[in-house]
Amino acid sequence: MNNQYNGHLCIVFALEHYNPLNMIRALGENGINPVYISVKRRYEVATKSKYISELYRVDSVEEGFNLLLEKYGHLAEGTGNKPYIVFSDDKSVGYFDLHYDEWKDKFITYNAGRNGRINEFMDKYNIQQLAKKHGFNVLDSYVISKEDKLPENLWYPIITKDISPNSGSWKGDVYICQNEKELKEAIVKIESPLIMIQHFVDKQNEMALEGYTINKGKEMQIITEMKWKYLIQGYYSPYHDVKMFENKDMEAKLQAMFEEIGFEGVFEVEFLIDKDGTYYFMETNFRASAWNPTCKFAGMPLPYLWIKGMDNGSIDPADRKEFEPFTSMSEVIDYAKRVEGGMCSIAEWLRDFKDAKCVYIYDKEDRGPWDEVIKNWDNFK
Repeated sequence: MNNQYNGHLCIVFALEHYNPLNMIRALGENGINPVYISVKRRYEVATKSKYISELYRVDSVEEGFNLLLEKYGHLAEGTGNKPYIVFSDDKSVGYFDLHYDEWKDKFITYNAGRNGRINEFMDKYNIQQLAKKHGFNVLDSYVISKEDKLPENLWYPIITKDISPNSGSWKGDVYICQNEKELKEAIVKIESPLIMIQHFVDKQNEMALEGYTINKGKEMQIITEMKWKYLIQGYYSPYHDVKMFENKDMEAKLQAMFEEIGFEGVFEVEFLIDKDGTYYFMETNFRASAWNPTCKFAGMPLPYLWIKGMDNGSIDPADRKEFEPFTSMSEVIDYAKRVEGGMCSIAEWLRDFKDAKCVYIYDKEDRGPWDEVIKNWDNFK
């Protein structure tokens, strides 16, 4: 099995999920069978892919980091070729960012040039202020600790969020509060020590963009634009319309943001769309999102193109391809939300599943992950 790109070992490092599964497949389908360092969770799915050349299971990101240094930290000295690492979760990205000086001479991975720089903009308030500086609309927000007095003259309803993806319980810290009493009750339950409170907008839709940057953010390619086919309050939709991204003004603003941060890596950016059609910048994920297989199905495999661009020192214009709009579905989550949640019949769901060009786990050429999900259905959901 080949596990290299142009002499560089390729490694997927991630919390176990179907997100890294599709990073592994994107590389495997392009002739690279990566090493996979899997941080254990309550289920396995990516570990079952046929495209993995070497598999390591670890109990924590820290353990995986130490294993990485021990197993592969010497390769650059011997060959002159640093291994590439791609990520698909915030904990791994955040940890490596804080330990940048320890690996920068040994590996090539997502970075912003110094310790802690990415974590600075994982902070939802900081990234929104940067977006505002570059001309995007943002919603009014405040950051408070659990002990702080509430700001005066808040505009209800309010939505609460953890300040960073690594500081709380992710969607468990999201509450929509209609008044001060509900907000105070929510703050007691929230795990994050710092909370962003924001005016809640009854949105028309959301938009997510998948792409990558090289050369410290000076070059950027946005591959897919996704909008939700239905909304779930306080949660993401697992069923999407996917198309080419064609807003050049928005693209220029995002590229300027990434250049100011100095980021090179894979990213996802999220926008809220108000009922009147106004777009509000929400946040950036400095890694591939769960929607990354849409890029592969559009003919532009995200991790492969990032590695290629980093290796070449530029983005190849031939890697920017046109494609027809299609639908994508995170099939297990969508089934749980719509069929088990009573939103549609099994027959209706099967029709949508069949029509979706892009699904996230089932792949007749790589059946192992799907078979594992079926065996452990309740754990996976």
